[in-house]
Amino acid sequence: MIFSHESMPGPMTEAPTASPGAAPAFADIEAAAARLAGWAVETPLLNPPALDHQFGGRVLLKAETLQRTGSFKFRGAFNRISQIPEAERGAGVVTYSSGNHAQGVAAAAALLGVPATIVMPEDAPAIKVANTRGLGAEVVLYDRFTEDREALAVALAAERGATLVRPYDDPGVIAGQGTCGLEIARQAAARGLEIDALLVCCGGGGLTAGCALALTELSPRTRVYTVEPAGFDDTRRSLAAGARVGNDPAARSFCDALLAPTPGELTFPINRRLVAGGFAVSDDEVRAAMGYGFRTLKLVLEPGGAVALAALLAGRLETHGKTVALTLSGGNVDPETYREMLAAEGSAPA
Repeated sequence: MIFSHESMPGPMTEAPTASPGAAPAFADIEAAAARLAGWAVETPLLNPPALDHQFGGRVLLKAETLQRTGSFKFRGAFNRISQIPEAERGAGVVTYSSGNHAQGVAAAAALLGVPATIVMPEDAPAIKVANTRGLGAEVVLYDRFTEDREALAVALAAERGATLVRPYDDPGVIAGQGTCGLEIARQAAARGLEIDALLVCCGGGGLTAGCALALTELSPRTRVYTVEPAGFDDTRRSLAAGARVGNDPAARSFCDALLAPTPGELTFPINRRLVAGGFAVSDDEVRAAMGYGFRTLKLVLEPGGAVALAALLAGRLETHGKTVALTLSGGNVDPETYREMLAAEGSAPA
């Protein structure tokens, strides 16, 4: 399914930043990269020969599974928290997340000496809850089907005088995630490659928006596409409609990291302007991609982190003679879930 349209140094706080509520610009992504230097990992841009052979082009994989806390989310969390004035840090930060943003915020807050409280769903992968607590954050659990996580977090932040760090609808977070796209463009250029298309794992749209801003500046010929779980392809459908639309509350997917109910208020206008289109993939296609990651790439991929690879393997995009990049956005999967997936997919070791 697709549519298209035309269209350890200390953090650096003196660099220019986006105004609260204002959409970030490319300069904000460059400033975020400066803040993250020495803190975030510059993850590799892999080029597996097996994928090149299979798809008749060149395939580049941005391995954010190797990022601090196991996903790209550390980038945006650290960039945002590092900009909180010193006088306000003692009151802490509050956020809401199914797990990867939770871990990113917890890790960034610990590094910067800021107390963190995370609102997480009761059915979040146990490994994500445990890792978040292990990083020193307070975890407040809620029922994702009967309670409003954002309302809970807003109330907690107001009660404590804390800073609310939204998972994607925040200019500092978007700019931080944009450093992933910045690295993709620069790493490809260093090899003399021009990227024809970039597939981005998409939930609320923060990684997509940040990468689209970076690629528009550094690689304007690159067409950026979102990839979402079927039933949670609100960004794909919103792009087609030209306005934000939500998901059916009855929809279910095991891609726990990508279950945002609607595109972000801040991210969607950026993506509507800069993104070429979107794809949706089934849970079975995601399982196949996770199995491929295990067998061929030797990388552990969580469901949400594998959707872009799933779209590639399912043939959603024309690749012959093209250079295609995609994000492997996270690797935080419960061991039992991973074992069951590999067994069902036929990839489990003997």
